Amino acid sequence: MSFFISNAYAAEAPAGDPLLGFLPLILIFVVFYFLLIRPQTKRAKEHRAMVAALAKGDEVVTNGGLLGKIIEVGENFVEIEAAPNVKVRVQRQAVASLMPKGTLKQEL
Repeated sequence: MSFFISNAYAAEAPAGDPLLGFLPLILIFVVFYFLLIRPQTKRAKEHRAMVAALAKGDEVVTNGGLLGKIIEVGENFVEIEAAPNVKVRVQRQAVASLMPKGTLKQEL
């Protein structure tokens, strides 16, 4: 039967530095850090600063796409006027971005 199946012998252990085997893993982590982790933390930090600086009269867009002007700022919530006499209360964290002044007038 050994005519059809060749014997499998154990290979010799490669000689060298064992830390060299971790080098590809370390390089992958470094690439992930600079391409994924670092930019995401930077964006999160900028968003926290923007949410902390929200003030009455700012024109904002929410995560749901609602465009409006802030008419009241609370500790956890902001009240947005989306249209004349239409007020919506959203969490501060739901504000996606600030819009330039006058954007709301151009859209209406």
